[in-house]
Amino acid sequence: MKDFNQEKTKVDEMDRSIYDIRDKVDSSFEVASGLTPAIVQKISEEKNDPEWMRIFRLKALETYHKTPMPTWGPPLDGLDIANIVTYVRPKTDMRTKWSDVPDDIKNTFERLGIPKAERESLAGVGAQYDSEVVYHSVRAEVAAQGVVYTDMESALTGPYAEMVRKHFMRLVPPSDHKFAALHGAVWSGGSFVYVPPGASVEIPLQSYFRLNAPGAGQFEHTLIIVDEGAYLHFIEGCSAPKYNVANLHAGCVELYVGKNARLRYSTIENWSKNMYNLNTKRASVEEGGTIEWVSGSFGSHTSYLYPMSILKGKNSRMEFTGITFAGEGQNLDTGAKVLHSAPNTTSHITTKSISRDGGASTFRSSITVTPQAAGSKSSVSCESLMLDSISRSDTIPVMDIQCDEVDMGHEAKIGRISESAIFYLMSRGLSEEDARAMIVGGFAEPIAKELPLEYAVEMNNLIHLEMIGSIG
Repeated sequence: MKDFNQEKTKVDEMDRSIYDIRDKVDSSFEVASGLTPAIVQKISEEKNDPEWMRIFRLKALETYHKTPMPTWGPPLDGLDIANIVTYVRPKTDMRTKWSDVPDDIKNTFERLGIPKAERESLAGVGAQYDSEVVYHSVRAEVAAQGVVYTDMESALTGPYAEMVRKHFMRLVPPSDHKFAALHGAVWSGGSFVYVPPGASVEIPLQSYFRLNAPGAGQFEHTLIIVDEGAYLHFIEGCSAPKYNVANLHAGCVELYVGKNARLRYSTIENWSKNMYNLNTKRASVEEGGTIEWVSGSFGSHTSYLYPMSILKGKNSRMEFTGITFAGEGQNLDTGAKVLHSAPNTTSHITTKSISRDGGASTFRSSITVTPQAAGSKSSVSCESLMLDSISRSDTIPVMDIQCDEVDMGHEAKIGRISESAIFYLMSRGLSEEDARAMIVGGFAEPIAKELPLEYAVEMNNLIHLEMIGSIG
């Protein structure tokens, strides 16, 4: 990884380090831009889809064309699907040995630290480049537990094909919203994980998604099933270089948490600032199960991101911990949703957002408690820090409580950095830049400690660079 100790004091010196390094676009195949039945048919043909998936894609395309664009969130005026290439295949097949990955792609992931992370702290790794998974590996001792970790295409036609068919886009149907329908039509890549009953994967699995091609979209699908009494920590990382044209990310994550099982899903999304990030994530949790979300959103031009948890079994739990950093030209609309549909279910949402240089950060929460969810508890806490007078932060909580026997709470705080705190730190010998970075780092620290170590370091480095780059 790059040494981040070098300080920069002017905005025009600021860059996104390793993330903005572009590779030459050298695909073996790509479809034309736009979205037509012929394009969807071609993607299905290239993917060697089973017949049911080909039909599914075409029905999702029909749904896409019938569904209006969302109008309640940040504007999407700069996104024109007619200019987006929905499938770009790199010049390689999927490899199970890192040494077999082509050098140009391998060098990109080396710069991002993926092989090093695999060697040091991960049970398995999947790496996607543009529209295809180019590398997938899982440790022998994890596979020996019966844990399945593979790319979605292999799962779609392999021994677990029926399990995939039973669960694919059942939590997030194409009818959910326009970009879920788009995903259903053109999805490609992603990961499939199955953890059998009682298995405990003590070290994380990780998938990393890299979009290199300008004007393209990435539509990976992640499907994870954690069976009864099992445990898994799954890490997701995303990045892309910056271009002067719009890119689109409309992935989908579906998580099934079995009885008394536990799943921790950690994400750092560091997309480039020309990216429209319209991702959909949803979990279903059975009796006594737990879903834990840890989310960091640092990139993209515009984001719509609200992971949802359906607490369908009694005594099931959800925890969501998230942080958002919105800078110049960014409008990040993020939050979390919970449906309590069984007795004695519990949810806790804790978020922090930082905005500077005119960036806009909006937090949305939606808590629904059905009449069947007596004894349920939910708490929402969101804190926002604005670093100047031209930035914006909004909180939009929604609670739909249909049961009297519940315990609900919501608190929100919005503020700016105290000038007296800056003065005090400067009197102790810190520069103004370092004083501000220290305060922001302290504000973010409760979230950082929930992230895997290497991602916590990355988050702090990103904040430090953004802060020092914003002065002068």
